Amino acid sequence: MKQRNILLVIVALSICLFLLSGCGEGKGKCANGLSYVDPMIGTGAHFSRENAELLGGVERKQKPLPTSRRGDMGGYDQAHDPAQLIPAVLEPHGMNFWTPQTADTEQKGIAPYYYADTEIQGFRASHWISGSMTQDYGSVTLMPMADTLVTNPIERGSLFSHDCEISTPAYYSVRLERYGIFAEMTATSRTALFRFTFDHACKALLAVNPNSDEGQGRVWCDGTSSIITGSNPAHRIYQGKGEYAGFDGHFIVEASKPASGYGTYNSDSVFASRDSINGVMGTGGAYLSFDVEAGETLFVRVATSFTSIDGARANLLAECPDWNFDEMRNRLESIWYDRLAQIEIEPEKSSDKVEDDNLRSFYTALYHTSFLPRTFNDVDGSYPTFGGGGKVENTDGTYYEDYSLWDTYRALHPLKCLLEPERESDMIKSLMCKYRQGGWLPIFPCWNSYTSEMIGDHCASLVADAYFKGIKISGIGETYDALYKNAFNKPRTYEEYAEGKGRRALESYEKFGYIPVQDPVAEAYHKAEQTSRTLEYAYDDYVFGKFAKALGHDGTAAILLERSKNYRNVINPATGWADGRNADGTFVGGDPWSFQSYICEGQPCHYTWYVPHDIKGLMLLMGGEEVFRAKLDSLFETGHYWHGNEPSHQIAYLYNYTTEPWKTRQRISNILATQYAASPDGLAGNDDAGQMSAWYIFSALGFYPICPGEPIYALGYPLFRRATINLPSGGKLEIRRGETPLKSILFNGEPLPTPFISHEAIVQGGVLEF
Repeated sequence: MKQRNILLVIVALSICLFLLSGCGEGKGKCANGLSYVDPMIGTGAHFSRENAELLGGVERKQKPLPTSRRGDMGGYDQAHDPAQLIPAVLEPHGMNFWTPQTADTEQKGIAPYYYADTEIQGFRASHWISGSMTQDYGSVTLMPMADTLVTNPIERGSLFSHDCEISTPAYYSVRLERYGIFAEMTATSRTALFRFTFDHACKALLAVNPNSDEGQGRVWCDGTSSIITGSNPAHRIYQGKGEYAGFDGHFIVEASKPASGYGTYNSDSVFASRDSINGVMGTGGAYLSFDVEAGETLFVRVATSFTSIDGARANLLAECPDWNFDEMRNRLESIWYDRLAQIEIEPEKSSDKVEDDNLRSFYTALYHTSFLPRTFNDVDGSYPTFGGGGKVENTDGTYYEDYSLWDTYRALHPLKCLLEPERESDMIKSLMCKYRQGGWLPIFPCWNSYTSEMIGDHCASLVADAYFKGIKISGIGETYDALYKNAFNKPRTYEEYAEGKGRRALESYEKFGYIPVQDPVAEAYHKAEQTSRTLEYAYDDYVFGKFAKALGHDGTAAILLERSKNYRNVINPATGWADGRNADGTFVGGDPWSFQSYICEGQPCHYTWYVPHDIKGLMLLMGGEEVFRAKLDSLFETGHYWHGNEPSHQIAYLYNYTTEPWKTRQRISNILATQYAASPDGLAGNDDAGQMSAWYIFSALGFYPICPGEPIYALGYPLFRRATINLPSGGKLEIRRGETPLKSILFNGEPLPTPFISHEAIVQGGVLEF
C-alpha cells in the first residue's frame, strides 16, 4: 500500500504545473484536489464473488445484517453490499466508465472490479451504475496478451500488484505480470485510448469481448484495417426484466498498426473461419494479432454508441482523432482539475495523517458524485428513444440517463444545484424528454427504460428543488402537467401500469390516505413497502404542492399540501413509531427495531424520521420535543442508526429542530469519522450513484439539505479548518471553523439566529464562520 501511495504522488507530480498552484495571493495553500482522489476507495469487497452469486443480489431489507465492525455509530455492516464502486477513468458524467475488469459477469450485484481480486481480465467500457447493486449493460472488454490467445476472460486473467497499479480519474496503469505488458489508459466521454508496451518480442494479441447478459453479443473483425466492431443488446431488469430494452451498446476498436492475423470466436471458444475480403462475425469475441519487438508500444482506441456502429465511429473520429495519448490525458486531467477545484480545502497540517485521509475521502467523494446521471447521446446529439421505442431521437445539448432517483434526490441533485446548476437544468430537461417519449415521468429511469425499481415519485423533488433555487426549468408549464399526471392519474391500461408507468399503488393512497398492508403493490420490483411509500409520497406531494402554488395552481396545491399530511396516518399513536396499517384502520403493531415488509430497505425506527417537510408536525405527533429527542437518542445509543442506506441520511440533522442542536454536530462528526475511510472498504454501504458521497461533501462543509424543495440547509459542523466553494456565479463562500468549542455561527459577521441557512445566502457568497 505504501508503494502504491508513492506512485499516486508521482502521478500527481506529473500533472501540468498549473495544476499544482496554490489558492492565490494572500491565502493559505489549498489542496490540489486531483492529487487527493483515490479511485480505489469503495472498491473493497466484504464478500467473495461466490457468495455474491449465491445471494443473487438479495435486497438489504430481506436479510438482517450483523453488527458493524466500525463502532457504535454503525449499527449495520452491509455484509453482502460493499460500496460497489469501480476505479474508473472518465469524463465527469460521461457516457462510459473505463475500468480495469476483475469480474467477468453481467449478473446483478457484482461490480466489474474488486480490490480483493488478484487478476485482471481486461479493460471495460462500463455502464455500471456506480455504487449500486444492479448490473452492467451494453459493455465491451478488451485484453492484450502475448504469444497465446485465451478467449475465456476468467482463464486469461493476469496477476497484478496494487503496488504497480496507478489509478486516477484521468489515467490508469498496471503491469500485467503474466504477459509482460505495461497497460495504460485515458479517455474522453465516449472514447478511450490505450497504450500497451511489451517487455519482449512476441506475437501480441488483442481480444475483444461483447459482454452480453443474454449471450447475444456480436462482433465483426476486419483484419485488413485492424478494426473490430460489435453490438451488444441491452436487456431490462426490474420491471420488464429480461425484455429487450430497445437499444444496443455498439463499439469500434482500432489498433495503431496493421494486424498480422485476426479472427472471431463464439462463446464456446469455437473459432470462425477467416475471410480477408469480407471479415468474419462471431458471438463470443474477436481478436487481432501483431508482431512486436521488445519495448514496442501498441496503441488501441475504442469508442461506443447507443445508436449504431456508425455512431461509434463518428464518436471516435470526433473525440479521439489520433494516437496522442499524453494530449488526451492532459486534457482530461485539466477537466478534472477544474471540477475538483470548485471546492478548495486549506489543509490544517500537511503532515497529519487524519487530515490527509480526510482530504482523500473528500475529493474522492467529489469524484464519485461525478459519475451519474451519464451522457447517453452521440456527439451529433442522437440517442435511442426512451422506453424501448426503437427510434433515434436528437438533442441539441446533452441527454442524460441512469437516474438512481430514490437515492440521489436527497443530496446528489441538491449538490448539482449548488455547484453545477446548468447541468442540473439539463438533467431535468432530459427527464422531460423521457416524459414526451414514454408518456409518463419515470420513477427510476435506468437502462433508458421505465423500471419502477424503487419507491416514491422524486422527479417532483428535482423540479421543485431546482425551481426554488432559481435554476431554469425549460417548458415549465409542460413540466407541471407531467408532475400532475404522475400525482393524480393512473395509466389507461394494465399493460401500461405493468410496464412501470405511473405511481405504484396510487389508488390505495388516494382512497385511504395511506397504502394499507393488504395492497401487495405487485406490479413493482420492490413489492409491498406500503408505509415507506406513504411517507415518500407525502413528501413528494408537499414539494409538488409548493411548486404548483408558485405557478398559480392554487386548487391543485391545496389538495397536494393536504395530502402531504398523510404521513400522520402511518405513525402509530400508541408507540410513536412508523407502522404498517390495515385497510380497516388498525395498526399492525410491528417491532420498530426489526425489518418489516411494509418498510423499504430499513426498519420502522429508520423510516419514522422520514417527514423532511414537517419535522415540527412529526414532533407534535410523537408527543412533543422531549419524546422526539428521546427517540432520536435511542436510535443512536442502541446502535440502530444505519448510515449505509439512504433513509437515515437526514436523521442526525433533526436535533437542529430541538433545544439540543449540539447533538447534530456530535452525531455528524462521529458519522464522518466512523462511516467513511480512505481505504478500499471505506464506505459503510453502497454509494448508490453518489448519494453516500454527496452526504459526505455537504456534511464535511458544515451544512445539509434535509428537505430538497425547501431552499434551506441545516447546519452541522465543518470537518476542515477552512474551505472555499467557488460558486458558479463567480463568487465565493468561505467556510471557517474556529479552534474553540462552538459558541456561535456567523454569516458575514452576523450571528445566525437558528442552525439553518438559506440557499440564497449561500450562493450570494461571503463567510460562514463556526
